[in-house]
Amino acid sequence: MLSYLLSALAGAVLPLAFAPFGFFWLAPLSYALLCVLWGDATPRRAFVLGSVYGFASFIAGLHWIYFSVHDVGLLPVGTSVLLTVALPAVLALYVGAVGVVAARWFATTGLAAWLGVFPALWVLVEWCRGWLFTGFGWLAAGYTQTDSWLMGYAPVLGVYGMSWAVLLCAGCVVALVFGQQRERAVAAAALIIVLGAGFGLTTLRFTAPKDEPRTVAIVQGAIPQTTKYDPEQLPPTVALYRRLTEASHGHDFIIWPEAAIPDYFERWRAPLEEIARHAALRGSALMFGILGVDAETRAGQNVLVAMTDPPSVYVKRHLVPFGEFYPVPDFVREWLRLNNLPSTDMRPGDAEQPPLAVGGERIAVTICYEDVFGAEQLYSFPEATLVVNLSNDAWFGDSIAPHQHLQIARVRAAEVGRYVLRATNTGISAVIDPTGEVVSTLPLFEAGVLTATVRGYTGRTPYARLGNYPVVLGAALVLAAVLAWRKLRPRGR
Repeated sequence: MLSYLLSALAGAVLPLAFAPFGFFWLAPLSYALLCVLWGDATPRRAFVLGSVYGFASFIAGLHWIYFSVHDVGLLPVGTSVLLTVALPAVLALYVGAVGVVAARWFATTGLAAWLGVFPALWVLVEWCRGWLFTGFGWLAAGYTQTDSWLMGYAPVLGVYGMSWAVLLCAGCVVALVFGQQRERAVAAAALIIVLGAGFGLTTLRFTAPKDEPRTVAIVQGAIPQTTKYDPEQLPPTVALYRRLTEASHGHDFIIWPEAAIPDYFERWRAPLEEIARHAALRGSALMFGILGVDAETRAGQNVLVAMTDPPSVYVKRHLVPFGEFYPVPDFVREWLRLNNLPSTDMRPGDAEQPPLAVGGERIAVTICYEDVFGAEQLYSFPEATLVVNLSNDAWFGDSIAPHQHLQIARVRAAEVGRYVLRATNTGISAVIDPTGEVVSTLPLFEAGVLTATVRGYTGRTPYARLGNYPVVLGAALVLAAVLAWRKLRPRGR
């Protein structure tokens, strides 16, 4: 029983390593304790210990789901609790899978387990979590390290390379505490190499700034989610964004957040064209989030419109399950409809939409949840010179989620070596530089305009060239090597 309590405790403290807390050093210690608890465990026990750890970490890190579905989504308390518990319970199975596979086919003690199996297997399973069943990469281990030397791995190996480095550090901690003298020496050397390489990589630049600076104004309307979609709120919303835009005239880019006007573009085309025309006369290009309609199916779409001539449109391609589409059988969809619950699918955009040509730059666009899927954005580079992310984190309320989401955007900036211009409805709107450092932000729930001077960047990082292939293949090779070594080593050793 003590082992399970320690596993739950180790998992529960893990979210403290993520934003907004930022105790990044807790991550390898938390993972190290789980690794110790897995030592010599049976496959069944390893699965349960891992699942307990996973559930504790995900329920602590994703508890804001309750606010999203109950306080904003207005679902009943029972349903809200069920949904809040269900996702962490499913995600916990991935951690359990690491334990059962390690215990069944590999080893859970010794240097090969601590520095080989544990980090490689964790990274492979975490990578699977990022795409399987549409994927949910939130709270990947690498995101804990945005303020440590391990951030240097982002432009080379991406967030999963950062995760591998974190888990290697965890394995080194276990070996230093529980290993034999030779194992401790190897672990100490490995720890120095991992941290030293991370520090060295932070000094390298793989992309280069263009000569001409650009000025940007990010508009944060701070319209409460509880009133945002009320029809009577639409005219005041348009008036607010008009006023804030007029105060921003003269900036090269003026950017509104996701679904800033929560209605269809064609219904508001005339006033929006007027706002954009006045901005253009003063040298400003306007971009905003709004709803569109697919010409073929007439289904709704989540879009960014850049008011060029003619307007350029990006359509969100990676939709949120149970938010923007419902992967359920028809009878469940009918039940949802009869109970006045959302049940209509939006239409995703094409998988590879070209960067938008706006104001002398080529802009790669992501909308909200899409920025969790870094590899899906790599097709835009090196053509894209800037990244614009629109989001609506009002669904999360005053919780840790907006801070976690900003942390994810920081890694995306470092992965591709570009400025990320992040416009959100209620915060945290931000400008992030190509190394992942936050240049400036607007406070949560405050209407205002964030201004900054940025530059477009050219070139391509190693991660933008190769994506996740080096990490996935490398982890698979490590596991294959451990299996081969276990099979070929003399018996009795």
